[in-house]
Amino acid sequence: EALKKAQMEEQRKAELEDERDHQSEVDEELQQEKQELLQQAMRMRLEQEEEMRELNTLFLNAKCNMIRDKQVLEKRMIHKELAEEEKRLDKMLEMEREKAMEVQEELEHCRKQELIRWAQESLSEEEEEEEGALGLVASNPAWHFQAWEQKQEQKRKTFAEIQRFNMESQRLKDKQREQERLEDERVLQHQRQKAHEAALEAQQEQLRLEKEKELARLRAMQEQAQDWQAERDALRAKRNQEAADREWRRRELEKAQRKAEMEQQLRQDRLQQVAQKEQHLAMQMEQECQEFQRVLRTHQEQLEREKLQQELRELRQRAHAEDLRRQIQELRQQRQRERAAVIEEGRRQEQELRQRSQRLAQLRQQKLQEFRATGIPDKYCAQVERRARGSTAPS
Repeated sequence: EALKKAQMEEQRKAELEDERDHQSEVDEELQQEKQELLQQAMRMRLEQEEEMRELNTLFLNAKCNMIRDKQVLEKRMIHKELAEEEKRLDKMLEMEREKAMEVQEELEHCRKQELIRWAQESLSEEEEEEEGALGLVASNPAWHFQAWEQKQEQKRKTFAEIQRFNMESQRLKDKQREQERLEDERVLQHQRQKAHEAALEAQQEQLRLEKEKELARLRAMQEQAQDWQAERDALRAKRNQEAADREWRRRELEKAQRKAEMEQQLRQDRLQQVAQKEQHLAMQMEQECQEFQRVLRTHQEQLEREKLQQELRELRQRAHAEDLRRQIQELRQQRQRERAAVIEEGRRQEQELRQRSQRLAQLRQQKLQEFRATGIPDKYCAQVERRARGSTAPS
């Protein structure tokens, strides 16, 4: 039974220890979450500072500049490639045209050479026939006439062949010119097509730029809405803090008023006590004076009375001077306390300003690192850092 109780006690201690550990872990997690929420609230409040707004604007401008430069570069590369392709096509067309002209000239030259050779052979045959026929002309005139007709027929055939060759040459030249004209029209049509495609591409590029500009505007509006919501949250937190500060100042003011009222009441009580004491002292001195007058009853009564009155005046003056010195000393001490409080408040505000500047600098450096980590080129990161340093430089 004792062993069982001991085991139960050990188990209860272990459970209590586990519960304490679990509670400690829960408290630690809650503390960590609270710290994270405080850091997020601090960052949101710092994000509403003018410097952070300017830095966010620099980030957005840098991204827009990068996109615009990239688009301009891509457009230039496309135009360059199109121009190079156009030059290459023109060069190829010119080479094909020159090659076709060379082939045509070669064919025409061969035909001319063939025609000249054929004409020379025909003339040689005619001369031989004329020489052979000279011996037969006298004895056979009919044959001479027939030979002459054959010769004329041969000349007509030769002339007709030459005309046919000239017409064929002219036809080939016309065909060549027509091919060249068609080729020029094809090149012109190709250029027009390229120009039309370039215009369409430019129009599409313009539409794409406008679409990206609209998307950038929508993103900016979305970020502005997020900033506005964050600003509302920060403003709500600021108002809550200001309400708490006002409540604290109200309580402090009421405390100061109560303290001032108590001090006023104490001063009135002291003044009343002094007045009562002076009245009592005056009554006592009056009684003593009357007693003294009754005792002396001599001719020095008037002199002694004046002397007594002079002493009373001096006594009152000394008491009044002492009270004035005391009040002056209290006023000096109060002024010293007020100056010390003002100095302490100035030191506190200066410390808050230093801490705010440090937090802003840390957040600025963190945002610059996050901006660089997004893959933005170094040129735009350097521009943002340079402008950020310029905007935060002391004037």
